[in-house]
Amino acid sequence: MDVYDRIEQARARIAERLTLTPRVGLILGSGLGALADALEQAVVVPYRDIPGFQQPKVAGHRGELAMGRLGGQPVAVLRGRFHFYEGYTMQEVTFPVRVLRALGCDTLIVTNAAGGLRPDWQVGDMMRISDQIFLPGMAGHHPLIGPNDERLGPRFPAMVGAFDDELAALARVVAAEQGTPLREGVYCMVAGPSFESAAELRLLRALGADAVGMSTAPEVIVARHGGMRVLGLSLITNLALPDGPPANHEEVLAAGEQARPRFAALIQGVLARMT
Repeated sequence: MDVYDRIEQARARIAERLTLTPRVGLILGSGLGALADALEQAVVVPYRDIPGFQQPKVAGHRGELAMGRLGGQPVAVLRGRFHFYEGYTMQEVTFPVRVLRALGCDTLIVTNAAGGLRPDWQVGDMMRISDQIFLPGMAGHHPLIGPNDERLGPRFPAMVGAFDDELAALARVVAAEQGTPLREGVYCMVAGPSFESAAELRLLRALGADAVGMSTAPEVIVARHGGMRVLGLSLITNLALPDGPPANHEEVLAAGEQARPRFAALIQGVLARMT
């Protein structure tokens, strides 16, 4: 069975329970999955019931697809993602994005918990991802390696301008109206699972990164390969500074919980204003 057929198999299984056609797909990062609790007319499908979906093994990732209305928009929400560091391939990591596209989503809002690389930033800051550096992909671990199926997207998709300008402008307006400061910066994905050394953090800053994490970049690539608009949002859950204290996952989850109301309000505000 080729990739296209496996996507169709997953889509058909989910469609058996669908009561609406989702327009927007959301991927919720560490500690942010509770946003889906606000869904209206919610239908929840555990990942284990969807062919081709893996099971997240990291705390803070529930492992279920929730569909319904949020901010007035029909959405499909991935509560938890799969990570490259868990031993999954990049194709397995990004398979849910393919399925979101097949379900009808033309827009992807992707979120993550990230380490802030700027000393003038604070834990709890929100950052719109203006661009990305995909280090594992540059090293050969890329979700589009292998035969290309033109039904899914072009052989050589462009990644300049991957993050949609209209959605970016909308996020700025909504954040300003809500009185929420919204940083903007470059997100860098590393493979993990170890947090970065001091020398690696200095390297990432020299490369122009403002935040670092262990996800998101391959999902953005596959979304763009499929023609989806993308809005990326990072929650700064720890400061990743060469001379700062070591990071830990409990800190990440705690920061996500504390910032959840502001983060949820921003996303719901964006959804409510989308045209």
